Amino acid sequence: MGQRRSPGCGCPKNTDSTDFMELIENDVRVRQADLDRSGSASVVGMARWLEDARLRLSLRRFERLVGRGGFSRFQILFVGQRVERLAHAGRTGDVVRVRTGIHRIGRSSFTYEQSAAIDGASVTAGEATVVLRGARGPLELPEELIADLSELQSSDTPRSPATDRAGPERRRREHYERFAPLRARISDVDGNHHVNYLAQLTWYDEAIAASALDTVDPAGHRTILDLAPDAYAVHYLGEVTYPGDYEVGSRVRDDGADTLSYELAIFRGTDCLGFADATVSS
Repeated sequence: MGQRRSPGCGCPKNTDSTDFMELIENDVRVRQADLDRSGSASVVGMARWLEDARLRLSLRRFERLVGRGGFSRFQILFVGQRVERLAHAGRTGDVVRVRTGIHRIGRSSFTYEQSAAIDGASVTAGEATVVLRGARGPLELPEELIADLSELQSSDTPRSPATDRAGPERRRREHYERFAPLRARISDVDGNHHVNYLAQLTWYDEAIAASALDTVDPAGHRTILDLAPDAYAVHYLGEVTYPGDYEVGSRVRDDGADTLSYELAIFRGTDCLGFADATVSS
């Protein structure tokens, strides 16, 4: 399905707080693989909808620059993302309308901000921060890309990088209570030849399930609990490559009101390659 521009700056805003950009709209369809055991779309499935919409954005100035060889070789790397499920929804074949804008533009990174709705009802919101990396590290964004991104940025959005408030303990093995071993699969690898950032979300799902089994079912009956995450906030610190054996550390706390919070991190040996926060309704 196609891409359409919806009213931008200077037009009346929708009163739904998740419809924050209203600049580019894309329709995607719900796939069976997007659903969890409850029959609703999982947070990972919703993250795929947001990715589908981002991939369809046209950055025409930057694409022309790259096409004529005016920009050095680069990789597009995600350094952080947030996805929140606002409602249990989604059946195979449903049309999801995703709205995408740009929240921040920095010297070497920018942040998408998105929302998605089914039949007019908001079901998810999220953001993703991207850097362009060359052979020697992050590249300064070219003027052509900044111009394209600025067209997708609302006039009252601050042009400053996101703040990482996580403490240094999140990168240390001793911070975590349990570890789930995982081996990278070839199906997890993307065009950049590392384990895709969406595949890493499924690793965090695995660690939450393993933690829940060990905590709630210590007798070893191995009843699979339906504790699917409702939200993820993820920081990507290093490349997770194939082949490789990894461990996902987890630390859980009971927030009350039938809600659990998980602190998670991916380790290879003592190296922390990324960490995440997850919220689960029990």
